[in-house]
Amino acid sequence: MDPELEAFVPLFPRADLTDPITQRDNFAQLAASVPSPDTTGLDIEDRTVPADPEVAVRIYRPRESPEPRGALIWLHGGGWVMGNLETEHPWAARIATGSGAVVISVNYRLAPENPFPAALDDAYAVLNWTAEYAAELGIDPDRIAVGGHSAGGGLAAGVALRARDEQGPAICFQLLNQPGLDDRQQTWSVRNFTDTPWMNSDKVAAAWRHYLGPATATQYAAPARATDLSGLPPAYIAAAEFCPNRDENIAYAQRLLEAGVSVELHQWAGTFHGSQAILTAEVSQRQHAEIYAVLRRALA
Repeated sequence: MDPELEAFVPLFPRADLTDPITQRDNFAQLAASVPSPDTTGLDIEDRTVPADPEVAVRIYRPRESPEPRGALIWLHGGGWVMGNLETEHPWAARIATGSGAVVISVNYRLAPENPFPAALDDAYAVLNWTAEYAAELGIDPDRIAVGGHSAGGGLAAGVALRARDEQGPAICFQLLNQPGLDDRQQTWSVRNFTDTPWMNSDKVAAAWRHYLGPATATQYAAPARATDLSGLPPAYIAAAEFCPNRDENIAYAQRLLEAGVSVELHQWAGTFHGSQAILTAEVSQRQHAEIYAVLRRALA
């Protein structure tokens, strides 16, 4: 493991999702400990997307970017059971500042109270709203991307599949950072990473149980189950070396390539799931810089 990251491992809470309500509070406390981002160059606005039910979003607009701008619909991590607009604020603000894109952070419904497809429906409603009101939002409708971290990355991939299949709004790019893609848990990494920091195989299994509830997993819940990946937007996929999701991330990237989809894949050596939150580490700084650069290119 990267030595700068390894020094922080004892400070991370035990990877556990048996009690999602308690873990939400713990996650919020952990997120609050992350240094606040510089938002002086951003206009930040909370909006409500009309849907059934309504979906709260937070929009980050870089002041110096010309209109119309490219936009990223951003879906937070947290195993589908944790996270909200506040916990995701540092991530979303830094992405907007670093990339120059309008970032629309989505407060999707959480499991287990709201199992699949609630979160996917919320994310898809935000995609449709963004495309419909692009002019009002100062967004170029031809430059709308979807992205997310961990569970949010899996949601973003599911949204891309659904938009393709339902002839929904055009998505120009998908940014998938350590995404949760496969509920079957058969890869080497998910079977062997039983005590890795923050995310291990037991936590992955619990997250999928909470998210799916009684539903049968479809390709929109677990995109790795999709048999046809053709016609999807270009993708950037980042995997962490000591992450249960690592092998399904790499396999999904390869399958996208075989389906004719342009993919940039980066397996970050020495990292673990979510370790990019340790901003002082040099490898984390490179991860953030790469995400910003990838988005600038994708939305140019």
